[in-house]
Amino acid sequence: MTSAGASDARDRDVEGRARNARPRDGLGRPLPYGTEGVPRQPEGVVRAPEQTVAEAQTLLDAGRPFHAHEVFEDAWKSGPEEERTLWRGLAQLAVGLTHAARGNAVGGARLLRRGAGALGEWETERGEYRPYGIDLAGLVRWARELAGRLESGHGPVAAGEEAPRLGP
Repeated sequence: MTSAGASDARDRDVEGRARNARPRDGLGRPLPYGTEGVPRQPEGVVRAPEQTVAEAQTLLDAGRPFHAHEVFEDAWKSGPEEERTLWRGLAQLAVGLTHAARGNAVGGARLLRRGAGALGEWETERGEYRPYGIDLAGLVRWARELAGRLESGHGPVAAGEEAPRLGP
């Protein structure tokens, strides 16, 4: 049983919401307090779609797919309803790469396939293959190929080396 004051010891953000303040590594894994981690992505940032793509690509190239997923998640949560499938699919690809880099081949392959399905659904429903310059067909191919390698026993992968190009 916990005492009433126990919840006060939780890490909180400036709005008072529970938020783990432990530092994290480049793949989003928590590190011990006092350890230097990588800078965290601020949450709830509203960006123009092109800014979202550029920032996420920078993070992917740096081998930080967990942090790129947070950028996509902001777009998914703050963007127009009709674009949620697009941003959710991109977030799933980034999380899939995160799991693959952490050595979780099963989870990585599952999320890569789920993200590829969401992007394929976007293409089919919208007939749009390069929203905001994003190469959806190329990303779907990349995700399915990496998922296949993971399912055949390849892994963990180097996130920065395996990171996809979102556009040209």
